[in-house]
Amino acid sequence: MSIIEKFSDLILNPIITLLFAVAVGYFLFGLLRFIQNQDDVSAQEDGKRHMVWGVIGIFLMIAVYGILNLIGTTVGNITQ
Repeated sequence: MSIIEKFSDLILNPIITLLFAVAVGYFLFGLLRFIQNQDDVSAQEDGKRHMVWGVIGIFLMIAVYGILNLIGTTVGNITQ
């Protein structure tokens, strides 16, 4: 196992998983605020903003995970 694979397995993957969970939690928090505050338009807008940023965070985490896998595969093929 190369040092890049160890670094990815021990540090990067847990961080990406944690950030993905935070993004999903942020989205769900916004959804909850949106649903609970049907009468308050400003609170609904705040909930929408949370949901949008949660979706952006989820997308970024998926993109980062894919890019890291691509780099890991490429580097793994070069070193073999």
